Amino acid sequence: MADWGIEVDGVARSFGSVHAVRDMTFTAGYGSVTALIGPNGSGKTTLMLMLASLLAPDRGSIRIAGHDPVTAPRAVRAAMGWMPDVLGSWSSLTVRATLEITGRLHGLSREQTTSRTDELVAQTGLTALAEQPTRVLSRGQKQRLSLARALVHDPRVLLLDEPASGLDPAARVELRSLVRRLAAEGRCVLISSHVLAELDEMADSAVYVDAGATASAERISSARTSLRQWRIRALDPSAIVPALDAASIPRERIDRDHLGTLVSVESESDAARLLDSLVRAGVPVTTFAPVVGDLEHTFLDLNRVSTPPQPPISETETLS
Repeated sequence: MADWGIEVDGVARSFGSVHAVRDMTFTAGYGSVTALIGPNGSGKTTLMLMLASLLAPDRGSIRIAGHDPVTAPRAVRAAMGWMPDVLGSWSSLTVRATLEITGRLHGLSREQTTSRTDELVAQTGLTALAEQPTRVLSRGQKQRLSLARALVHDPRVLLLDEPASGLDPAARVELRSLVRRLAAEGRCVLISSHVLAELDEMADSAVYVDAGATASAERISSARTSLRQWRIRALDPSAIVPALDAASIPRERIDRDHLGTLVSVESESDAARLLDSLVRAGVPVTTFAPVVGDLEHTFLDLNRVSTPPQPPISETETLS
């Protein structure tokens, strides 16, 4: 078995004059969940299509479980399960028949297909719908079926594109548990989602992309260590700001929203010291937590850094 489930090195792909992917390099290991994070138009979907052997890169190399999607697409598809953002289904076929046909297309025997279908129907919460035609499924139920189809041949590498789209809160919790369990079984999971709070609870590591390129380790490190807002709530809200003043927190680092008082600090160590200071000052703190998760904080800061500076307003524009 290859050391990495996914290896991407210097990959680029253009469509005419549009450079969808300019320079992407990263690895994703077995037994872990890797988040793929980037704004719309950053090249994530094009990258996913190349990983899934549906597009060839213009340059660079890709390995899925040690196989090249360009020269060995069959080996890649045998080792990989792909769940795209939207996957059509055979509307007249039942959920069970859909999974059985998918299993047969992957070369499973009838006995293997039947057993695997029963297992996946239960695992993805589709038991009550197993004999229903797929046309009656809701968006969230179709997402579950799509995930089951990606898993039918028991792949070692999983590509999941917006898997929680359309799922209700309870189903999202079940999905997080399932993804973590799949990784614990030794699979390599790459997951792309715009819901960064959920990725924070699922992912072991992250790949950040912007304008078709992966962010460097230096940029990511800088973004992670930038000022970060924490939200404070207390039984006596009026006691918070005086205590922050006493802790020598500059007023420009203090703000408020509808949920509480916001304070910007440089690190988790500083946050811990600030909480200790508040408690020692007698502030009855009920909430002290980051406003956003680690992945969202890094993503937002990277976007701020990557935004080109605007030209200064001229004197003429100011007076007009």
